[in-house]
Amino acid sequence: MESINAKYVSQKISKTRWRPVSHSSLQQPDIFAAGSWDNEFLDQDRIVTASSTGAVTIFRNHQNSQTISVSQRWARAHRYPCDNAPCTGVVCSSPEIVTVGEDGRIIVFRADQEGVIRVIENADSSTIHAVTYLRTTEILTVNSIGQLKMWDFRQQCNSPSQILSLSGDRVPLHCVDRHPNQQHIVATGGQDGMLCVWDVRQGSTPFSLMEAHSAEMWEVHFHPTNPDHLFTCSEDGSLLHWETSSHSDMPSFLQGGRNNSMISRSAMAPAGGNQSLISTWLSGDSSKGRLETTHMLPSQTLSVNSLDVLGQCLVCGTDGEAIFVNRQVPV
Repeated sequence: MESINAKYVSQKISKTRWRPVSHSSLQQPDIFAAGSWDNEFLDQDRIVTASSTGAVTIFRNHQNSQTISVSQRWARAHRYPCDNAPCTGVVCSSPEIVTVGEDGRIIVFRADQEGVIRVIENADSSTIHAVTYLRTTEILTVNSIGQLKMWDFRQQCNSPSQILSLSGDRVPLHCVDRHPNQQHIVATGGQDGMLCVWDVRQGSTPFSLMEAHSAEMWEVHFHPTNPDHLFTCSEDGSLLHWETSSHSDMPSFLQGGRNNSMISRSAMAPAGGNQSLISTWLSGDSSKGRLETTHMLPSQTLSVNSLDVLGQCLVCGTDGEAIFVNRQVPV
């Protein structure tokens, strides 16, 4: 815990995102954005924000003067017939921007154009909570009745190409992230605090479900360059680091503070060879490997609303009006 720095900012933090660094650079990230709703870096100089007023805004980050200015704004992009609708999620693949909202709409923008590129009206009859890219032309959304919907922008129809759902009670899903190397693998979290792993190529239900948090899970992120590691945060005030490792292969300094109680039967690796997180989650039972969890924060009582990880640097924001930064994440 000694590697964690905390800064109190006198307001609740809803979103945190690192400024991207060049893939060819060995430098650690040193700039992040914190917001009161949703935000996403479009590139190294621009930040996209989504607002509860339904607006989508691009801010430009002026590094020399350490200021930001509005570069582009789409007011009331998400709306009901007689009122604004909160924009609940945004994902960027520069120059394209995709947003979703409580109004059940999916909207595609381009950062270099003023108009809207495409709108899928009535994409969902319930609130869409989050969105991620699967491939350049495909996105995946999660909603308030426990469904994942895949959308292929190459198709002109406004219907999902595939629908997956949680069996039993329709527990709202709040967050989703795609494995950075294997696009058919996604992780979701929802109102019941369960971590779900899906293989969108096979079946319509999650491959694995794990008890992660005691309250709503707000965000889930694979590490962008080392997807053997996964991070989740929750209303219960915890931030968890998930990784696959057997104790014999684990450095001694990582063996403290572990919690092995969250291992499901499908979270075991097959015998033989080094296993990645993805092969562990999508393989049969064995005692050779485990999915381990570490608590990344000191004891918390208020919600951890957002996290982002880049390299060995992790940042998160809380309802306790604090931003926590850890620059020694073991990945």
